[in-house]
Amino acid sequence: MDTEISADISEDELVDTYGHYLLKKLGFIAICVIVTVIVAGVAMTIGPYDIGFFECYRILFDHLMGNIGDVNKDWVICEARFPRIAAGIIAGVGLACAGAVMQSTMKNPLADPYTTGISSGASFGATIAIVSGITLINGQFSLVLNAFIFSLIPTAVIVVVSAMKRASPTTIILAGIAVMYVFNAMTTVLMLMADPNDMADVYAWQVGSLGITSKDDIPIMFVVTVIGVAIMWALSGKINVLASGDENAKTLGIDADKLRIFCLIVVSLVAAAIVSFTGIIGFVGLVCPHVARMFIGSDNKYLIPASAALGALMLIVTDLIGKTIIAPAVLQVGVITAFIGGPMLIYLLLKQKKEAW
Repeated sequence: MDTEISADISEDELVDTYGHYLLKKLGFIAICVIVTVIVAGVAMTIGPYDIGFFECYRILFDHLMGNIGDVNKDWVICEARFPRIAAGIIAGVGLACAGAVMQSTMKNPLADPYTTGISSGASFGATIAIVSGITLINGQFSLVLNAFIFSLIPTAVIVVVSAMKRASPTTIILAGIAVMYVFNAMTTVLMLMADPNDMADVYAWQVGSLGITSKDDIPIMFVVTVIGVAIMWALSGKINVLASGDENAKTLGIDADKLRIFCLIVVSLVAAAIVSFTGIIGFVGLVCPHVARMFIGSDNKYLIPASAALGALMLIVTDLIGKTIIAPAVLQVGVITAFIGGPMLIYLLLKQKKEAW
């Protein structure tokens, strides 16, 4: 009898422990989402046209329902302010998730979406379009398409190298670094030949900004990011196994090399789609997964959505700071993410009481 009671108590304690474990993870994600909604509402109130917090969301809801009241306010919110916020949320979600997957698959805490040279390839493509005017197509998306195509070249090189040699994390990272240096060198040569006006445009694109996105860009960013994040999350169980070691993955029938390359391709497509529209926004893919991991652990089933929620929050907060700190001038969001992300990562690493890896 005593043994049965003891077993019952142990089982109850186990259930309570798991419930607390689950509540902590879901609570972190929920808090990030709620704060993101609040900050987004505050960001929509910023501007010369005075619109209240709740009124902003009412205007958005009425616009979606096709019930437009004040045409001027509808244009200010839905055409001028909200697209920038939506771009920040989408970019934050995509880059943070891509960073979490890269760190897990590469088993490297310094990995991020740009480790494979995506940013340098995109930068070269955009620089060609801005400096020389040479684009693959003409029209509204000429610069975006240039950046997107060139951003995928480093990924293609890594896939080819991995096909010739085992696709280990070391091989992938070193190949990405090699391609990055080549593209950076070519970008520098182009910038030396550019006139001052073009140089300013190239610089603005390289530091990253949500202000260069438009309403027409949002659907493309949204679709690619949602599909990419859904694939990453669906693979979270296999990514967990891969993060524990290639030998463990092979024991469970998972081809570690093929899975790593597939994850790399998905991450590259998501990051390329975002960078092509916003420019190079650094630190989100590096810092957010680390912060989320410190709060909820390394299980990618929860780490990927937690990183997504935190990435969205980080980008719209930093963009809000950039719009207000030296108003009426605007400081690029990529600059703010570096200023905040670097010290935040160092502080959290010092405060962390246990190893996250």
